[in-house]
Amino acid sequence: MTKAVLQCENLAFKYAKTGFELRVPQFHVDVGDTVFLEGDSGSGKSTLLNLMAGVLLPQKGHVSLMGKNLSELSASQCDALRVDHVGFLFQQFNLLSYLSVLENVTLPCKFSKRRKSHALLSANTVEQVAIQLLESLGMGSYLKQPVSTLSVGQQQRVAAARALIGKPDLIIADEPTSALDAGHQQQFLKLLLDQAAQQNTAVLLVSHDPRLAEQCARREHMAQWQA
Repeated sequence: MTKAVLQCENLAFKYAKTGFELRVPQFHVDVGDTVFLEGDSGSGKSTLLNLMAGVLLPQKGHVSLMGKNLSELSASQCDALRVDHVGFLFQQFNLLSYLSVLENVTLPCKFSKRRKSHALLSANTVEQVAIQLLESLGMGSYLKQPVSTLSVGQQQRVAAARALIGKPDLIIADEPTSALDAGHQQQFLKLLLDQAAQQNTAVLLVSHDPRLAEQCARREHMAQWQA
């Protein structure tokens, strides 16, 4: 049986003020899996992602990351588990503008001994691994450039390299292509998924755009979980 990297069981969360309720009887992302999670604005995507990351705690049920129930962990334990096992690719990238391209990509390895040790299995330094990733994503000539000087598409590739470094077990990509046109969306996704496949990293791609689903092995829709 394939091991689940991320699993939600009988999950329930409700906002008292709005009455919006999310119920997820069962959802999982397995090792090396590629899952497209589709949902319109207001469908609860951000709520579910926050539950998956342990930022919100469910009122019923549980979320497990690498077999550990997030509700049973302290905030610091949850933070450590996330940085060790999950690479995040945010819609707004969340790059540090005062750092160079290379410095941004190596950041996860400064906070996670596990990801640093995984990175060092394939090179002598973390920087060499970051350079390899950036080159594979077409960003090898921008290593020392401040990320603030890059185009949106270039920043996106830097964010992808940062998410991939150290071979996390899962990448959660939240609307990662919303700033790109259709042609560049598909090109970027192919690069991301190819790199993830090479290191057996699972990818959870969350978007309102159904065109992105074709590159993933499985498709789920938020509508099935709205109470």
